[in-house]
Amino acid sequence: MQTKTLRVGLTMRVVHAQGYDEPRDALAQDWRRFLDGALPQAIWILLPNLGPERIGSYCDQWDINRLIFTGGEDIGVSDSRDKTELALLDWATLKDIPVLGICRGMQLLSTWAGADLKVVENHVCTRHVLSGELSGEVNSFHKLALSDCPASFDIIARSEDGCIEAIRHVKKPLEGWMWHPEREWPVQIADIQRLQRLFI
Repeated sequence: MQTKTLRVGLTMRVVHAQGYDEPRDALAQDWRRFLDGALPQAIWILLPNLGPERIGSYCDQWDINRLIFTGGEDIGVSDSRDKTELALLDWATLKDIPVLGICRGMQLLSTWAGADLKVVENHVCTRHVLSGELSGEVNSFHKLALSDCPASFDIIARSEDGCIEAIRHVKKPLEGWMWHPEREWPVQIADIQRLQRLFI
C-alpha cells in the first residue's frame, strides 16, 4: 500500500503573452480539477522549463516522485521545453519514477525512445473509441501521431483508424495517452482509475 506522500511534478508549456516580450511557463487550469478528483491526497508541483542542467536537481530538491508530461506545443516549437523534458525523462527513468505522458507528453516519450511521428487527419477537436487493453471514448486534439510503437513499449490502445492512442513501457512505470483527461467534464472515472493504477 502507498504510504509515501505523492509529490507530482507537472511540466508546463511555453506561452507568449500578447504585448510582452516575456516567454512564460503555463499550465491549463483544468489540471487542478482533474488532479483534485484523481489524486486528492497528492501534492502537485509545477516544473518550470529550467533546462537540462537544472531540472533534475530541482526535482530532487522538491522530492518529486511522480511526473506528468502535459500537452501543449508540438515538439520542436520550444527548445527550452524540449531539452528540459528530455532531461527530465532521463532523470525519472534512472530513479524508476512513474511517468504519465499526455498528448505531446506521449509523443515525447516516443521520440525519446526512438520512434518517429507522422501527420494524421481527423484527430483535432474530435472523439475516438479506443480498442485494445484500454477501452472507452476519449477526446482528441492532436495533428501528430506515432508512426510506430517505440522500442520497449507495448501498444495498449488504438483509435478506430488504427492510430496508436496509448502505450506502456514493458518494464518501467512509463505510460502515454494521446487524449486529454483534464479536458473532460465531468472527469472520466476510467481516466482516474488508469492514473491511480500507474501512480499509487
